[in-house]
Amino acid sequence: MRAFDELVAEAETVDVSGWGFGWLEDRATEERPPWGYARLLADRLPRVASALDIDTGGGEVLAELPALPARMCVTESWAPNARRAAELLGPRGVEVVQTGDGDPLPFPDGSFELVVSRHPVRPNWPEIARVLVDGGHYLAQHVGPASAFELIEYFLGPLPDSNRTGRDPHHEAAEAEAAGLTVVDLQTARCRMEFSDIGAVVYILRKCVWWVPDFSVERYRDTLRRLDTQIRSDGAFVAYSTRHLFQARR
Repeated sequence: MRAFDELVAEAETVDVSGWGFGWLEDRATEERPPWGYARLLADRLPRVASALDIDTGGGEVLAELPALPARMCVTESWAPNARRAAELLGPRGVEVVQTGDGDPLPFPDGSFELVVSRHPVRPNWPEIARVLVDGGHYLAQHVGPASAFELIEYFLGPLPDSNRTGRDPHHEAAEAEAAGLTVVDLQTARCRMEFSDIGAVVYILRKCVWWVPDFSVERYRDTLRRLDTQIRSDGAFVAYSTRHLFQARR
């Protein structure tokens, strides 16, 4: 394995815009949930005439799909991701809309047969219900509670219990029902993650900035050195992501 300083310097400067994780190939792995979200999208999207992807990131998930509806729209609040999504999806006729964080969805009532999202930031259930047609569906993969906390708490220390209960799938189901949706499927998964070098850790903390909000290499250099020693001794640092598949109907 390369030296600590070389791995960190490389990961500190690599581009982390967009929502692809190809740079981590052979350096980090994450077990996938059993339901296969991308396969579900590939099956469902061609069967509707209109769809909206919320919090699309850089549009990487949709860009991999062979067929899209006649009307496909996406929203993204982070400007670098919105620009990347426009580059990837614009040539396929997808409407890319940059939104403000927490803003209402910029579409009329009953605009879409299907609303989808992979890892939405904060699902706005009344807005999702509003833009769906009667009989329309919501299909999404959400981040679950205490996801990757093994890594997050390595840097931040033990977090309050309240931090562990956010994104609870059953609370989200209750909120969706209160907004007028009927939950038709809810599945959960706990997925093993392995980080094989310290550069992979630096990269993921730069990309998922909400994990360790004050992260910088200089601020956490001593912690990174300790973790580097542990990875070299154990072969990898192991954490667990949590995910849930959410399907609902208006």
